This record gives sequence, structure tokens and C-alpha cells, in this order.
Amino acid sequence: MKMRRGCLALWWCLTLVAMPALADERPIAPQAAIQATAKASMETMQIPSHGGLMNALVYVAAGEQPHPVVILLHGFPGNERNLDLAQDMRRAGWDVLFFNYRGSWGSSGDFSFAHAIEDVASAIGYLRDSGNAKRLRADPSRIVLVGHSMGGFMAVQGAAADPAIKGIAMISGADFAQMFGQLKGTKPEAVKAMAAGLAKEGMAPLSGCTSGSLAQQVADHASTWSFLSKVDALKSRPVFVITSDDGLAPADNAFADALKKSGDTRVTTLHLPTDHAYSDQRTELSAALLKWLAAVK
Repeated sequence: MKMRRGCLALWWCLTLVAMPALADERPIAPQAAIQATAKASMETMQIPSHGGLMNALVYVAAGEQPHPVVILLHGFPGNERNLDLAQDMRRAGWDVLFFNYRGSWGSSGDFSFAHAIEDVASAIGYLRDSGNAKRLRADPSRIVLVGHSMGGFMAVQGAAADPAIKGIAMISGADFAQMFGQLKGTKPEAVKAMAAGLAKEGMAPLSGCTSGSLAQQVADHASTWSFLSKVDALKSRPVFVITSDDGLAPADNAFADALKKSGDTRVTTLHLPTDHAYSDQRTELSAALLKWLAAVK
């Protein structure tokens, strides 16, 4: 009898051990299969823009539903890419498109500020293509532009030209037109001074341009590229103005104030005590952006 009980106990233990293995061999339920295909991922592509191809990638959020999209715009020349923010935004349910403007970081074509403005429009158009939107599980009716430094400048230009953009966030937005206006001396002297400043930022990742040609382009478009000239076009949308201790805060705050005075009730401002790259405030920067995006979403 004792032996029989021992055999039964051994049989029961072996059955319990085997059960998980047997369960793993069951066919996957249809819903489980759907979930498996909707995991977070990264897609790479080249986006056509006016005869050039821009190297790009999309951080695709988990889930089958169409996701709102952030286009993350890098600065000049683009050393800080803010891809840590992209990862955080994806975890919060956003697709994030990052690309290199024509003529920058290996993308074909020539770099210029005017070309980069066109490139933002090309990136938006790429997301609005029905095939691309379906493949990326993206909702092209919910696009937000988030830009750092020159990327902030591009966000202002891009959204001002496209009323369907839901909102913009500027991280130390660089108002090149305002900067040029602050330079002393004659126009040629101001162009030379701005060229020297751009050269200090680093021209190596850029092709088809010089610091002088870029400065001259700012001089030629100063009146139409300034942030203040875009207030009327943006005053109906959410705008997040983030500043640091890098010297750009006065102009960015003046832009925020002008938006508020024009009737924009969805202007948010934040100052973080850090450098231009937000080197020691990455967690705080990300948390603030996610909170703002949740309200826009």
C-alpha cells in the first residue's frame, strides 16, 4: 500500500511538471497572434525630398491602433539627436519619426535652411501617405512637431505652413532671424558675424553649403522667418516653449508672450537650469514633454 501511494505521488508530481510544457505546445489563440505582431519596433527608410533622399527611422509604438506621431527635428548641425526622448515618447504610445535633412549626416542633396524647411514638409507628406501610415500604424491626422534648437526653428516654420499640424514643442528654439537682427554693423558685417557663429557649431556633418551661404540665407529671409512673424499662423494651436540657460530664453519667451497676447490659451512654458543640450536635465525634460503630449493627444 505504501509503495502504491508513493507511485501515485510520483505520477502526480511528474504530471504537474509536464503541464507547462504541454501548455506551451497549444496553438496560439488568434488574439495572441495579433498582439505578437503589434510589438514596438523600429523601421528605417529613406524619405524623398525634392530630388534627394533623407535617411530616416520611425520608432513604432506597440499596439495595433493608429498612433499619434511626433516628428522629432534635430538641431544644427545635429550632434544632439534626443533619441532618449524618442524612446520615452514611444513608450507613451507615440510613433516617433526622426530624419536627417538633405545634405546632413549622409542624406543626399545639399543642406540649407530653406531646404530643411522643405524637408519637414516632405516628412509630413511621407506620414500622410496611406500606405506608409498603415505600415507604421500611424495616425496622420495627429502629427506634432518637436524640435531642438534649429529643430525648434523648423517646427515653427513647418507648423505655420501646415494648419493640420496639431501642435509644436520647442526645446531652446533658435530664432535665426531674431539672432541676425541683434548683430551690430552693416548687413555684410552681420552676415560675416553669423557665419563665424555657425562655423563654431561645426560644419563637418553638412554638405553642399558653407557657413557664409547659410548666414546669407538668414539675412535674405529675416523678415519672413522670424518667430514673431508666425504668431498669427500658430495662435490657434498648443505650443510648448522650453528654455534653458543657453541665452535663447529671451527670444523664445517673447514668442510665447506674443502668442498669449494674440489669444492662444494653450501656450505652455518651462525653464530648466541647464545647458543647450539639457545635459543634466534629461529626465525632467522628458517628463515635461510627456505631460504636454498627453494633453495634446
